Amino acid sequence: TFKLSRPMAPTLILQSLSSSTNWQVAFPRTHSFGVQNSRRTSNFATKCSSNPEPEDQFLDLTPAPESINTTSAEKFPIEKRRRSEIVRDRKQRGIVKPEPPNFEIGWKRTKEINLEKPKGYVIMDFLEKFESLMTREFGSKELLAKAGEIVAERAREEAEVLRDEGKVEERMVTELFRVLRLMEMDLAMVKASVKEETLSERIEQARARCRQAILVANSF
Repeated sequence: TFKLSRPMAPTLILQSLSSSTNWQVAFPRTHSFGVQNSRRTSNFATKCSSNPEPEDQFLDLTPAPESINTTSAEKFPIEKRRRSEIVRDRKQRGIVKPEPPNFEIGWKRTKEINLEKPKGYVIMDFLEKFESLMTREFGSKELLAKAGEIVAERAREEAEVLRDEGKVEERMVTELFRVLRLMEMDLAMVKASVKEETLSERIEQARARCRQAILVANSF
């Protein structure tokens, strides 16, 4: 047994050496493989992380959603506005279109229309109705003359009231009385006329006197 154990010693040594050499050869192979894999991963990481530059430069000015969510109240964009602008926004008023000139508006006029009635509008009303009556057919000449006398008397009464109240001057009332008296004289000639030509002439003359009295009453 002793002789057999000696020759087996070198074989064990060789086996141990061969196993050690195999381990040394395998180690650098595994080490080189790890380095190669690390290079590949690094290249892949760099390629994935590199992004192309945006074509539009204004895209960089818009904040990302993450930055908007994380923006503090002190750095919020609305706080960067000036105080004067904020106050000016509060006082803004609606746009009001200016009115065009008067000549561009149909219901407006450059000259004011006086809607106040004249002082002698009552006298004018009596005389205008009587003047329109003379243009129509009437029953008789006597009735027309009688109606003229009544209208003239009523106009005198109204003129005297205005004179007593101090609204009309004395000279204007005197002028109205004179014209009314001339109208009564023409109506008396109408009543005394026989021919149709004379009748029509006297009626036209009485109408002219009546229109003249209307103008005098309008000037009160």
